[in-house]
Amino acid sequence: MHLRSFLALAIGLAAVLPSGHALAGRDLDAVKARGALICGVAAGGLAGFMAADSQGKWTGLDVDVCRAVAAALFGDSEKVKYVPVSPQQRFTALQSGEVDMLSNNTTWTLTRDTALGLDFTGVTYYDGQGFMVPKKLGVKSAKELNGATICVPSGSTTELNIADYFRANRMTFKPVIIEDVDQIRAAFFSGRCDVYTGDRARLFATRSANTANPDDYVILPEIISKEPLGPVVRHGDNQFGDIVRWAQYAMLEAEEYGITSKNVDEMLKSDNPVIKRILGITPGMGNALGVDEKWVYNIVKQVGNYGECFERNLGMASPLKMDRGLNKLWTQGGLQYAPPIR
Repeated sequence: MHLRSFLALAIGLAAVLPSGHALAGRDLDAVKARGALICGVAAGGLAGFMAADSQGKWTGLDVDVCRAVAAALFGDSEKVKYVPVSPQQRFTALQSGEVDMLSNNTTWTLTRDTALGLDFTGVTYYDGQGFMVPKKLGVKSAKELNGATICVPSGSTTELNIADYFRANRMTFKPVIIEDVDQIRAAFFSGRCDVYTGDRARLFATRSANTANPDDYVILPEIISKEPLGPVVRHGDNQFGDIVRWAQYAMLEAEEYGITSKNVDEMLKSDNPVIKRILGITPGMGNALGVDEKWVYNIVKQVGNYGECFERNLGMASPLKMDRGLNKLWTQGGLQYAPPIR
């Protein structure tokens, strides 16, 4: 086709195709009509990721993702209702429409991404499964756990991972499978189990928040699985999925370009064309996503960039004092990498 004819056809198609706003699907329409996002978080909470205080206010890294989505949608990060769901209930709650999205340490796997009618939008936290034991047992390695009694949460990838690991290493174990998170913690700390297994971030959080002396417990060095944890939405509403996805990417892009909650107003004066595009000074990105052009500004101003969120919830400014490890930006040797906002 001649170039001029091709350009004419492209312009004609652009004129008749719907804009980003018109592509809103059932889920996005429902969220907008309600005026608030309903976010599924973990029942029982998880220190650093999602936890409610005595006033019922939720905080944590996963909570900040929900807040970022609300900031992009409404310009207000507080327009979120948090619904606690158990590991067994969470996918049903999302499928049935009880919640609009999950942000509760859910591992991205092939079957979950294909067989449940759901979509993972990104990775909030790269983790892996590990083991915690009382220090008094003198265990230094997971290879020394043959015959151990292990507390295992039901309805998670943990069960399959631990079975695979022990089988591969020709060891046996006695599982104590418990549904309720609080009951799992109680069983382990009361001595009913020798070992507590789960994502390493969960182990660090549990040790920090549920023990009088965290040094009495040891997290073993072995990591036996890949656990990419991230938000989940229902399959079918592509625009809502895009907003959830890009809200998280915006937090990473902001960190990469040095845009923080404290300097974002000053950054509005930047001559850097990338920063101007990210913050909506140069318009277009908000329209492409179907939200206000100030969507990234609102996220960073009200919630912070990814590094700020990590630091206050999980990092050295938090009780957990966890190293970012794999969750450093790609420019710092980590895996966190956002596609460009352009």
